Amino acid sequence: MKDRFIVLARSIEQDMEEIARLYDALAAYPLGPDAGDETLIVVSYYLHNLYNAFENIFENIGAVFENHVDDTGRWHAQLLERMRLDTMPLRPSAIDDEAYVALDELRRFRHVFRHAYGTKLEARRLSLVLDSARYLKDRYAPLLRRFLDFLEAAA
Repeated sequence: MKDRFIVLARSIEQDMEEIARLYDALAAYPLGPDAGDETLIVVSYYLHNLYNAFENIFENIGAVFENHVDDTGRWHAQLLERMRLDTMPLRPSAIDDEAYVALDELRRFRHVFRHAYGTKLEARRLSLVLDSARYLKDRYAPLLRRFLDFLEAAA
């Protein structure tokens, strides 16, 4: 089990580096009310990838700690819900309630972005999702570092 914790920790750290790169990329595209379609598409793409990076962390945590998702129809939502659960002594929560709310907003946006092919992106609506992403920017690393500390202590 110790080997799995070490591999998980390195995987989380790698995904955290990608999350930081995505935040840097998002910063290059300010989103104002008069943002053009290309800016909206680029910001949407980065927000989509940002949630994917977070979800990859959560999938890896779930795989190591056998947090199987039962409802395949809502496994993305169920996975996120599980990450805020403290199941000690098995594992601590990976996120808190506030991060959960922001991540859930990103998760729902990612679903729309992937599946609503004909939907026109709106700067006003996209700015709400971007606000959730910005809220997470300073909060995700301490939460995941706490989880990494648990893994390192357990390994």
